[in-house]
Amino acid sequence: MSEELEGNCLVAQSGGPTSVINASLAGVVAEALNHECIEEIYGGVNGILGILNEQLVDLAAETQQTIRALRHTPGAALGTCRFKLKNQQDYDRVLQVFEAHNIRYFFYAGGNDSQDTADKISKLAQERGYDLRVIGIPKTIDNDLVTTDHTPGYGSVIKYIATTVKEIACDNAAMGQYDLVQIIEVMGRSAGWIAAGAALAKGRDEPNAAPHLIYLPEVAFSAEKFISDVQHVLQKEKYCVVVVGEGLVDADGNFVSTASASSDAFGHSQLGGAGEYLRGLVEETLQIKARAVSLGMSQRAAVHCSSQTDNDEAYLAGQAAVAAAIAGETDKMVTLVRGDGETYTCETGLTPLSEIANGVKKLPESWINEDGVSMNYNFYKYAMPLIQGEVKVPFENGVPVLAKLNMVKIPRKLGAHSFE
Repeated sequence: MSEELEGNCLVAQSGGPTSVINASLAGVVAEALNHECIEEIYGGVNGILGILNEQLVDLAAETQQTIRALRHTPGAALGTCRFKLKNQQDYDRVLQVFEAHNIRYFFYAGGNDSQDTADKISKLAQERGYDLRVIGIPKTIDNDLVTTDHTPGYGSVIKYIATTVKEIACDNAAMGQYDLVQIIEVMGRSAGWIAAGAALAKGRDEPNAAPHLIYLPEVAFSAEKFISDVQHVLQKEKYCVVVVGEGLVDADGNFVSTASASSDAFGHSQLGGAGEYLRGLVEETLQIKARAVSLGMSQRAAVHCSSQTDNDEAYLAGQAAVAAAIAGETDKMVTLVRGDGETYTCETGLTPLSEIANGVKKLPESWINEDGVSMNYNFYKYAMPLIQGEVKVPFENGVPVLAKLNMVKIPRKLGAHSFE
């Protein structure tokens, strides 16, 4: 066991929020309070961007009630960003902030790009001889981080989507006369994990229940097959519910629709519009009613319909990150490891950050039925345990009570950073 480092810890959140990313934050704070070598517990405002701007807050100043309430609060309580460190000046600035505030433990909750950032910061600290332990905390509803069985945030988003599909199907059943097509667009740029989760809306004895068709980024889209699939459903059912991932691509690998030509800081296309594209195909080709709805940010913010299993594992990941760093680990990301038994169990592991950065875990082809629009038993076995249990959200005057950090600022010790 390595010697404990005396100093402060810093935790920050990055990328798109989830309904459980704050549970990981609560886990970090709760575990950090158990270790005397950690003198102060700081939070970075708006991820790496806030660190560059030396915008740090004192998390130890928050009440225990507030920290506990983070477990049933969506969004990223510290604020988040999609900012990419652009040059050596940016990396140097991060290390200067760490040195100025005696940061010896850094925990970064985020997805692929965030883990890449954490990896580069850690390697720079080693090159400069600065004692720093860096542990990544997995976070993404997309469930596409490699080496981990699943990611915190995924179980909750597919629980919400499966629930929403069942509810919308009830509305469609009341209105349809073998002529109604409902298209539901969900997130998922590079992999179909989220869209596949809609399959959980089907009961074991309901093979013909909604969703009737699921279109995944892993399966090349054909407009002709899509229309044929819809017609086949409407021959038997009063309505057809279609779930489509926003990252749907054609046979040439091109996105079928994008909201705009813009990209984010990491070069990822800003997607959206796949549902409207399919709606247009239905109405133009079949001359029947079609509706399209995009669940948008509601799917990642719906803490009222989140998974207790997911919440518990997110909290566990935060705790495990601190415990690993105290034990001498660095350059690692916490992973979720599924047990081998028939009964679902999950514990944490560690994997090198360099193996995570910028990788994408695709939905296994063997989990998709030959029809390309439905999931088989292997997916159900994988996903069903992740949506179990309901998070108890307190209500007051009919609306949920959510946490809000006081954000007590830490005085700055450096001048302003010059962005280029």
